[in-house]
Amino acid sequence: MKAMVFTRLGVVEVKEVPEVIAGDGDIVVEVDRAGICGSELHGIQTPGFRVPPLIMGHEFVGHTIDGRRVAVNPLIACGTCDLCRTGNAQLCRTRSLLGIHLAGGFAERVAVPASCVHDLPDGLDWDRAGLIEPVANAVHAWQLAGSPKAKRVGVIGCGPIGLACLEVARHYGASTVACADLSDDRRNVASSIGADEVDEALEGEFDVIVDAVGTAGTRRASVERLIPGGTTVWLGLATAESGFDAAHAVRMEKNIRGSFAYTDAQFAEAVAMAPLLDLSWSTTYPLSQGAEIFNALMGGQTTPIKALLQP
Repeated sequence: MKAMVFTRLGVVEVKEVPEVIAGDGDIVVEVDRAGICGSELHGIQTPGFRVPPLIMGHEFVGHTIDGRRVAVNPLIACGTCDLCRTGNAQLCRTRSLLGIHLAGGFAERVAVPASCVHDLPDGLDWDRAGLIEPVANAVHAWQLAGSPKAKRVGVIGCGPIGLACLEVARHYGASTVACADLSDDRRNVASSIGADEVDEALEGEFDVIVDAVGTAGTRRASVERLIPGGTTVWLGLATAESGFDAAHAVRMEKNIRGSFAYTDAQFAEAVAMAPLLDLSWSTTYPLSQGAEIFNALMGGQTTPIKALLQP
């Protein structure tokens, strides 16, 4: 079968690979869409979690041999530790992820644990279904923020995660959502799908701020623009630096929450929610062009908000 493989530092190639073999408890999914994540663009350029040769792709949907249309939760946890038993499998100390530790969705087919599969709602097209994983991240962030209905929400970064956070905040009834991004194109998309305010930076105070970028500057802004007692949720992983005034956060009782992935229940919630959201901000390319698109994204030569690959 064909797959896009991370073959060595900074390099992905579309090539023939051995056919997948399903293990005990696995099912084979024929991939219909797989999203390229910003973490993959950064991750293949520095040694880290992803070790070549690897078929990446942790955001994917497809169909089974018997015709079920499915989304795949890429997170695999032990299921027995203290964290898994309390519903926090995303924090399992021995967790692994399809597309990071195991072969993922940048391929024609992938073997996945049957427990990771969720049936898609009828009528949900593949392009919108391909954005379920970012939506699941947004659902998790929203709940970490306390599900703040009728509150003023700020979103820093209008990439896929930021736009998903905007749509989820709107879905759950945030009174005002302001979005910040340096890109005119991304700000325009945010405005078109429901942002009340868009600018290069947030202005004023917010009850909740989501940082979907993750630089020292955006983290600092996410703390500074909070009301006293407000909550910022950090999803972005651009750098390790924090850059914020911790003493100010203490004096103003500001809450800082890290957000990683989602629970399986939150992933299921994202699946059910997807038909109710806009999710019109992806661009689909054939898998055969995957390496070309991946390299163009790394080099900034093409700027779709979310690139989906179709085997």
